[in-house]
Amino acid sequence: MTAMRLLLVDDDPLVRAGLSLMLGGAEDVEIVGEAADGAEAEHLVERTRPDVVLMDIRMPNVDGLTATERLRARENPPQIVVLTTFHADEQVLRALRAGAAGFVLKDTPPAEILDAVRRVAAGDPVLSPAVTRRLMEHAAGSTADARRSAARGRIAALNEREREVAVAVGRGGSNAEIAAELFLSVATVKSHVSRILAKLGLNNRVQVALLTYDAGLLDGDGH
Repeated sequence: MTAMRLLLVDDDPLVRAGLSLMLGGAEDVEIVGEAADGAEAEHLVERTRPDVVLMDIRMPNVDGLTATERLRARENPPQIVVLTTFHADEQVLRALRAGAAGFVLKDTPPAEILDAVRRVAAGDPVLSPAVTRRLMEHAAGSTADARRSAARGRIAALNEREREVAVAVGRGGSNAEIAAELFLSVATVKSHVSRILAKLGLNNRVQVALLTYDAGLLDGDGH
């Protein structure tokens, strides 16, 4: 079994040491480096090619949000899990919009952090629909109308079936659950999700959920 390559990014050396101790002991995890800010993280990603980056948001110099946006804009970018002390935070939401695959709280039990990192490495975003909705409701404000208009313009690129699948993804459905709901095969759902990501220029299912929410498709509006 090939070990998952993990990069730790946090400005607190004690936090990094704790994470390294907690996560580095797993047989399927290899800690390939530690960075104290976003700029150092970018250099280490170039050098160590991690599969997953565990990224603190608030850091001096280059913060985790900026680093996430830069890293996810690269070709073959690593998956990123945001590390934060806040449940509902505008910066976390921005990191998710930039392509982070999820977030974990710093006081999350070690086993759950390890599970989150493993899931993201396997291509499974670590964000429940309830958490996603709470985040987006927290961040809704003066820009909501502009976001809704822009999101609906992007969703218009999808055909009717793709739109149905996108809404089901937004509700947090797995491929199997979506297949059952829409009377499709799992393989067909996977194919639709891949096309949705390509058409909309998105990285993962979290971003699909954010876009369907912005477009007003998860609250019964916009149909």
